[in-house]
Amino acid sequence: MAKQTIDQTDVAGKTVLMRVDFNVPLNDAGKITDDRRIQSAMSSIQSVISRGGKLILISHLGRPKGDGGDAKYSLAPTAERLSEMLGQPVAFATDTVGDDAKAKVAALEAGGVVILENLRFNPGEKAGDAEFASKLAAMADIYCNNAFGTCHRKDASMFAVPQAMEGKPKVVGHLVATEIEYLTNAISAPQRPFVAILGGAKVSDKIKVIKNLLDICDTILIGGAMAYTFSLAKGGKVGKSLVEPDYVDLAKELIAAGGDKLQLPIDTHCGDDFSGSCNKQVVAAGEIPEGWEGLDIGPETAKKYADIIASAKTVVWNGPMGVFEMSPFDEGTKIVAQAVADSDSISIIGGGDSAAAVDQLGFADKVSHVSTGGGASLAMLEGQRFAAVDILDEA
Repeated sequence: MAKQTIDQTDVAGKTVLMRVDFNVPLNDAGKITDDRRIQSAMSSIQSVISRGGKLILISHLGRPKGDGGDAKYSLAPTAERLSEMLGQPVAFATDTVGDDAKAKVAALEAGGVVILENLRFNPGEKAGDAEFASKLAAMADIYCNNAFGTCHRKDASMFAVPQAMEGKPKVVGHLVATEIEYLTNAISAPQRPFVAILGGAKVSDKIKVIKNLLDICDTILIGGAMAYTFSLAKGGKVGKSLVEPDYVDLAKELIAAGGDKLQLPIDTHCGDDFSGSCNKQVVAAGEIPEGWEGLDIGPETAKKYADIIASAKTVVWNGPMGVFEMSPFDEGTKIVAQAVADSDSISIIGGGDSAAAVDQLGFADKVSHVSTGGGASLAMLEGQRFAAVDILDEA
């Protein structure tokens, strides 16, 4: 799936339309509280402007209604922050394909940057509208996809825009190139033993991933609240733990298909309330008393999982082992994260809560790769192909 990259493309004097993921968190005052998504796009941005390209950046932010009237989702703060980071002015257009966008793009000089307003202010973005896409496409000579977090979608900016730029270079930025390299290589040619760690709340979110990885991995370690649905499938007692009764039969099928490859918790850290100050006890898996709920894998499970991870050569992790935001139910996730950080494996953290946990625990710089797209990395682990990537130029 290797694709032509922005570095391999002549951008001097040309206009590049780069789809980025600037879906950053904003506080009530409209200030950016975490700019990592902007930082992660910097190398691709620098690649264009340092070589004399003119750069148009397009992104979504939040879930506005699509009528352009939701000012709290404006991308204006990202232009201000990017300007600070680059040490040069970054223009901001108050629309996407209207008069202001056209004027700001026309005024671009070599090495200049403009950010267009939130793509989702236009209903054509989510609809994949060809007319909206053709207006965006007409602004540029080159298309660059640097937004892995939305690569599993067919929004206009992801698919219809490169489709409308037939005959022009359609390439990937550094971020997407790196994600493809790590995630596709992990699945297509993993170094073994290959261990997958799957946590989070719902079996339903991870069914396709588990099914796909059972054919590829040597071991799958299950944690998080979805472990209690598996426990129920084995006839265990789960108290008031979060479970999905509708998926018990499917969990039984996965247990039967997985055999020894599918490792479930052997003990559970429980609380009698969803709080760090609740009464606590550790019980054997499937022995959670009435009125209690499982909030983390137990210490024996954590030790067992850490031992398995220690011998792994490839590790993919998606989903925490427990309520990692709340001590002491972050202990299982901590021990697993430490084991991943200490291993000499190629370690890939699959975005979302797993990425947040690894970052919060201070291990982000001790793993091989932290994905920027929770949903997209999950879709790739399911074995999905991405139309938004397939349409781009081959390397």
